[in-house]
Amino acid sequence: MWPRRIVLGAAVLPLTLLVLRDAPVRIALPTSAAAHERPRPVPYRVPQPAIVSRTAWHADEHLVREPAVYTGPVRAVFIHHTGESNDYDCADVPRMLRAVEESHVEGNGWDDIGYNFLVDRCGTIYEGRAGGIRRSVRGAHTTGFNADSVGIAVLGNYGSGTTVPPVLVRALAKVAAWKLAPGVDPRGKVRLVSTNDASRFPKGTAAVLNVISGHRDAYQTTCPGEALYGELPAIRAATAALRKGR
Repeated sequence: MWPRRIVLGAAVLPLTLLVLRDAPVRIALPTSAAAHERPRPVPYRVPQPAIVSRTAWHADEHLVREPAVYTGPVRAVFIHHTGESNDYDCADVPRMLRAVEESHVEGNGWDDIGYNFLVDRCGTIYEGRAGGIRRSVRGAHTTGFNADSVGIAVLGNYGSGTTVPPVLVRALAKVAAWKLAPGVDPRGKVRLVSTNDASRFPKGTAAVLNVISGHRDAYQTTCPGEALYGELPAIRAATAALRKGR
């Protein structure tokens, strides 16, 4: 969740720029690293959904401070919302994403946009943090639990009394079903060790969380909002169905 306000403008996103493969990956490794230690694409059992690339939404690559860092296979998914108004035109989303990127880098001091993926109210999925959408890129989305997890943010504010579009729930499930490692049950639990005292769990504490959790489950925040948080059971069920080919 990020508080910065955004002034929207018109921007048209050509469908020809949907990503169906990896984006270029910048890998920072010690010179002594063996070849087998290099990050490799993980095997996926669920088809990759259509994802709008950073190139398509014109991410400012000059803002990126450090190359991507890679972690293990994805064992958890954290759902967020950005906190902005829901009445935006989906054609304006690229401009909104650039504002999120600027806020995260210039405002929060992060290396890049914090979320691995973002979804708009029309159900379109966007590439977030750089490093390769098919790789396990460590984000900056959930304090203490960025390793072996993926952060997906919904553009908008889904607090109490708002309506979560079914197409949005479906998009979140598509990303979760695709990114979770083989054998992980979207309706199950996961044991993760906190790496930061600022989370709900002191550093070094083993937390048992839902495989698909809300930001608030790991950090003191209202994110992803009451309405979206209430949809987590439906997101878990839809993810499990997709993992079974339904």
